[in-house]
Amino acid sequence: MILKRFYDEALAQASYLVGCQATGEAIVVDPLRAVEPYIEAARSEGLTITHVTETHIHADFVSGSRELVHRTGATLLLSDEGGPDWRYAFAHRDGAHLLSDQDTFRIGNILFEVLHTPGHTPEHLTFLVTDTAGADEPMGALTGDFLFVGDVGRPDLLEKAAKVEGTMEAGARQLFESLARFSNHEDWLQIWPGHGAGSACGKGLGAVPGSTLGYERRFNPAFAHEREEDFVAWVLSGQPDPPAYFAQMKRINRDGPPILGGPPEIRALAPDTLAEALDDGVVVDVRPADAFAGAHIPGVLNIPLNGSFTTMSGWLLPYDRPLHLIAESSGDAHEAARHLSSIGLDRLQGYWPTTVISEWARAGNALQTVGRMTPEELEDQLGNGDVHLVDVRWQREWDDGRIPGARHISLGELEQRVGEIPDDRPVVLGCATGRRSAIAASLLQRRGLDEVINLEGGFHRWRDEGRPTERA
Repeated sequence: MILKRFYDEALAQASYLVGCQATGEAIVVDPLRAVEPYIEAARSEGLTITHVTETHIHADFVSGSRELVHRTGATLLLSDEGGPDWRYAFAHRDGAHLLSDQDTFRIGNILFEVLHTPGHTPEHLTFLVTDTAGADEPMGALTGDFLFVGDVGRPDLLEKAAKVEGTMEAGARQLFESLARFSNHEDWLQIWPGHGAGSACGKGLGAVPGSTLGYERRFNPAFAHEREEDFVAWVLSGQPDPPAYFAQMKRINRDGPPILGGPPEIRALAPDTLAEALDDGVVVDVRPADAFAGAHIPGVLNIPLNGSFTTMSGWLLPYDRPLHLIAESSGDAHEAARHLSSIGLDRLQGYWPTTVISEWARAGNALQTVGRMTPEELEDQLGNGDVHLVDVRWQREWDDGRIPGARHISLGELEQRVGEIPDDRPVVLGCATGRRSAIAASLLQRRGLDEVINLEGGFHRWRDEGRPTERA
């Protein structure tokens, strides 16, 4: 048996290729939309991708299952669990083979046993994997978003992200039952999860790529609760804010993602098209925050091309308007395009190199800057009532500690709640370290607030320098 793990740092997402050396067949589990790495890996191992499957309807990225089937001619395997509202709407149209609890299938000499493990989502499946060439018991389990290293999949996404009322507590109870059933397997069973640290699909995911069931039973807090009520209270508390785009992903992946046929293309745009783009769509400057703060075109949103770019884009960018980029190089533009495509932001029109900024200024147009303020300066300004302080961290961070006198509007809600911010004084924006607040500053400027200032080092620097804090 061959097992290859693919990991996308931006999404903290793991997918897997499992192949049989004896027959040359392979299956890909939970593929991303950019399918070239799976095709190349199979080719390098002398394998043919004959099957594609996924553990559940994903909320955090566009599934690559349809794309990979289109490119390889493989058979698509999909869950038939979950009831009418959470079955795959495109399954019959695409000729998918449907899987139910306790079904089995083979990829060469490798046996896959299907377990229905609802809780994170109603249709969720886990795959037990047995290499029958040398064993008659499972070696490991592809657990998707059911069981992670150090955590379990959150059961509140349908209610919080997809707005399906009344599903949160029911999902938590299903998850408790799924864990109890799954816990009957042997300690040595390897756990191959669908996410690592940084994913919003849980609250405390470990960073190591895998574990064993025995280790998780001993150290994963999900297994520490003998009473269902205690587990429900634990699993529903402290979950991070689900990014706004999760609802879009659920709909796209349930109904059937569009097939691209290849990597997304992005073209260079003429400088004289910028003004029209600012009126008709959204222009995103992907330079680092410091470069953007030094000089930028008014009306442009700054989302730096770093490890948070995909998630921040999902929080802040619309799915129904044209998108444009300003990037330092064509390489950066293509990388940004790939990240946007991974979450279904497909209306990308092209990009301008950063020379468009100087050309904009040479044409007589004004540029903007973002001011900065140290915690020491902020303390004086707050004491004098000279500024408004807006904290854009997530709710859980705000509850754990904040600067006295701050107003809380999380970054994901800022676009809708900008009218709550008075414009009679400069606005200082703070987050944990200054990265999200830099994005927030560009958003407020884009919405017409000129006097915006970023708090250097954010709440962490304020706290670490010994300044006063308060808690909920």
